[in-house]
Amino acid sequence: MKKSGIINAELSKFIAGLGHTEKFVICDGGLPIPKGVPVVDLALCGGIPTFFQVYDAVINETAVEYYYLSEDIQTKNTEVLEHIRDSLSGIECRMLPHAEFKEMTKDVKFIVRTGEFTPFANVILTAGVAFKV
Repeated sequence: MKKSGIINAELSKFIAGLGHTEKFVICDGGLPIPKGVPVVDLALCGGIPTFFQVYDAVINETAVEYYYLSEDIQTKNTEVLEHIRDSLSGIECRMLPHAEFKEMTKDVKFIVRTGEFTPFANVILTAGVAFKV
């Protein structure tokens, strides 16, 4: 049995399989999931698990090179925006119109769906490398 970190077997496998520059999503309960994109659906009910709980667990196990957010998060969910910025301090963020953000989710390796019920609690993360280049 794994002692620490993410114990969800499917999510752990997806994270371990990430290569440099591959993208994945952590999203709220409302983001449309594109057909054909694998999803690790952690949502149990509204608010469980929260975006923060899932995001923090994933970030602790993932090297991130840069990330994308919907421009709407700046006015509609500043709490999530600040949390992401604080945890990825020094990493480049690219803001996109929400329609473009949703379009980009069609080309990610996988999506992690949370039970978050606040708007625009979504991030596209690009995997980095865990060593210095």
